[in-house]
Amino acid sequence: TDHVKLMLDLQHLGFAAGVTNVSAFKMSKDGTSRVFPESGSRGSFHPASHYRSDPERIEDFAKINTYHVGLIPYFLEKLKNTPDGDGSLLDHTLVIYGSPMGDSNMHNHKRCPLFFAGHANGALRGNLHLKASDGTPMANAFLTLMHRIGFDDVETFGDSNGELGSAWDGGCPQC
Repeated sequence: TDHVKLMLDLQHLGFAAGVTNVSAFKMSKDGTSRVFPESGSRGSFHPASHYRSDPERIEDFAKINTYHVGLIPYFLEKLKNTPDGDGSLLDHTLVIYGSPMGDSNMHNHKRCPLFFAGHANGALRGNLHLKASDGTPMANAFLTLMHRIGFDDVETFGDSNGELGSAWDGGCPQC
């Protein structure tokens, strides 16, 4: 926890001081056998990710992931509480958090969890949950994002096959 918070503090300071507008931080190495006792799990990350449909191992993996995601509000609060021009750093920032695996037990890269936080200088609205149709490339989310923040000339990104569509703008009432 201390290490992650320190790394998030450094990113926050970089943004607040205008030293950088971009940072990347990997919470943990995917193949690690590191244990995260703060999560309430005694299992290590990588073995827990291969849970083999064992309810106890699924619960351990969920605890570790819940712990990791639970550290993000610390960063978001720091951004929200830092004045920046006509708003806060969170108003002017985009934070992307996700996983490269939709089902790590099978090394499946479909339906990977992903969230965006912040308003990217007003380009994004909040309180929106989207559930893309099965088979939708994750790259469609990034293509849509690039268009919303002003990169209109980008036609494709990775394996994208289009934008997420009107649900991005109008919400997803059925989600």
